[in-house]
Amino acid sequence: MRSEDIAKLAGVSRSTVSRVINNYANVPEETRLKVLKIIEQHQYEPNSFARALAGKKTDTIGLFAISMNEKENTTRIYQNNYFAPFVDAVVDTANVRGCYVLIHTVYSPDDFLKVKQAFLQKRIDGGIIVGTQKDIDIVREMVGLESPLVLIDYDISEIMTEHLDRNHLAIVNSKDYEGTTEAIEYLIGLGHKEIGIICGQMNTYSGRERYMAYEDTLKRHGLPLQQQFILKGDFLKETAYEEVTKLLESGTALPTAFFSSNDDMAISVMEAFSAHGISVPEDISIAGFDDIQLASRIQPKLTSVRLPIYEMSKAAVEKVIELCDAQHPTFSTISFPARLIERDSCQPPKK
Repeated sequence: MRSEDIAKLAGVSRSTVSRVINNYANVPEETRLKVLKIIEQHQYEPNSFARALAGKKTDTIGLFAISMNEKENTTRIYQNNYFAPFVDAVVDTANVRGCYVLIHTVYSPDDFLKVKQAFLQKRIDGGIIVGTQKDIDIVREMVGLESPLVLIDYDISEIMTEHLDRNHLAIVNSKDYEGTTEAIEYLIGLGHKEIGIICGQMNTYSGRERYMAYEDTLKRHGLPLQQQFILKGDFLKETAYEEVTKLLESGTALPTAFFSSNDDMAISVMEAFSAHGISVPEDISIAGFDDIQLASRIQPKLTSVRLPIYEMSKAAVEKVIELCDAQHPTFSTISFPARLIERDSCQPPKK
């Protein structure tokens, strides 16, 4: 059924139907009730694309998850312990606010065309991007579309340097540096002096922040930064497993503890140690980051820095809706604490 049909049944003009749908004030209450009754009887839904062309809101926001370092697998984004909770929390929060969510996954630079099209075709009122890598050119292009945009996990200083803070833009981060510092301080407090790290992707804000906190904390305590214990994991389980296996097979003496830049890698590292007869935490301690659900269910339970995913997701939805309603370009940032959760995978080193 079209709006013209609603107008005929109500005995009013098509423009009156449009004014009722868009909640204009200059419609007599009797007419408004008549039109709304017919709309309800016939379950009429206005065409969102037509509304967009008319400059109306679609009540839809986009969620774009970027994961360009994983192997091809069409379901991997929903099996990912980092992205899946963000997707769930954003959808739940948006639904409560009366918004739909259009979800796209970005597995290659070419996939950014999908993001751009969603904005240009007015299919969404604004967008949230999570997992952005260090690519200011892509961010600049997205911001240049002049649509409300929220970036989760991005370097604020880079935005300021490029003067992109003059747009409808918001940044939502977690305090990864402080959370990682707490984890390394905890390990040092247990008596560990040789601490390795399984690094995340260094072209991501979170990957860099977690590594810098590790390095700075060791230096502050006068502890050695040993290159053989700085392993490249890229936030991937398989890569972390391979890197630790290489270290074990090289015959190099191990550190007494490892900090892993995410829990997925930490759990893989524990599996690699187990396969070589090394016990956690009796022989070596491990701490992770994210505090995924599995962290508290495995044996030993994993000590981890809790990533405030729900708080970040809720803030991202509220920020993008706020930007959609703003009359003028506005820029804002918000950062949530990341706290260490102590469990069973760490203990003082053997004497």
